[in-house]
Amino acid sequence: MIDVLVAGGGPAGLAAAIHSTLAGLEAVVVEPRTAPVDKACGEGVMPSGVAGLRALGVEAAGRELRGIRYVDGTARAEASFRGPRGLGIRRTELHRALHERALGLGVRIVPGKVGEVRQTAGSVTAAGITARWLIAADGLHSAVRRGLGLERPGAAHRRYGLRRHYRVEPWTDFVEVHWSGHGEAYVTPVADDLVGVAVLSRVRRGYDEHLDAFPDLTARLRGAGATEVRGAGPLLQRARRRVAGRVLLVGDAAGYVDALTGEGIALGLATAEAAVRCLAAGRAPEYERAWARLTRRHRLLTGTLLAASRRPATARLIVPAASRLPPVFTAAVRALQ
Repeated sequence: MIDVLVAGGGPAGLAAAIHSTLAGLEAVVVEPRTAPVDKACGEGVMPSGVAGLRALGVEAAGRELRGIRYVDGTARAEASFRGPRGLGIRRTELHRALHERALGLGVRIVPGKVGEVRQTAGSVTAAGITARWLIAADGLHSAVRRGLGLERPGAAHRRYGLRRHYRVEPWTDFVEVHWSGHGEAYVTPVADDLVGVAVLSRVRRGYDEHLDAFPDLTARLRGAGATEVRGAGPLLQRARRRVAGRVLLVGDAAGYVDALTGEGIALGLATAEAAVRCLAAGRAPEYERAWARLTRRHRLLTGTLLAASRRPATARLIVPAASRLPPVFTAAVRALQ
């Protein structure tokens, strides 16, 4: 019997497997997709996420990010990170680096889906593998979370994300968040000749229609080669709890508020580390409190911004307010880094 079975081989799942191995636990990852895995993602990793990657022994190529900039017409607000920089990185490059590190440590990655989860007092079995613990890192629409009855009903205000890359030299070393009355566009430099542009909105329509709400951004991208569009959502996902017997939920599977503050990768890495730390110490139930502590600030700030952006009239006040109160905006950015 192995120590840890990990459902899902995305960043959070691979991080959980790597941390398990570094802690002396045998880990196996079950993942149906072939590496490197791509998905709709803003691709900006906050400084705490960069530190999390280094703790795993992972160095990945990308573009340094100096901070966050909000843009709405002529109104602007920007704040630099305090200390270490963030990282703009293609999701495929991030996955490749984590995947190679896991394999280098001897982590076994099994193709397939976890399927039904069966538990006893001392073990959990899924995908034909029996382990002492199962870490569910199977993403936004976690089948493990749903199968264990941990899903909470969704909210009426649903948001969706779409992402595309443009072959153009980055014009900024900030993550730029362009605001409109109905959503945001996130510009992240990920290579010397490539930027990712993700749009988030409650309005469901085509990517180009969304981008039309940002004429200045559209003008910058005109004529640049573009990749296919990838989508994700609805973004808000809630779990009743993060620990269910011998199963622990990490990353997006543990619950997700929104991509608005760009902390998805950082929180995925942090919750994976916390889960393994609790298992290694023989204190699995303590992960619930650890998760709440790690995500509290994110949930509060993201929820506040979402509430303010819910109506077009108030959404258009966010950037002007931030530009008039630079110390407040800087404090908010640094609280999230």
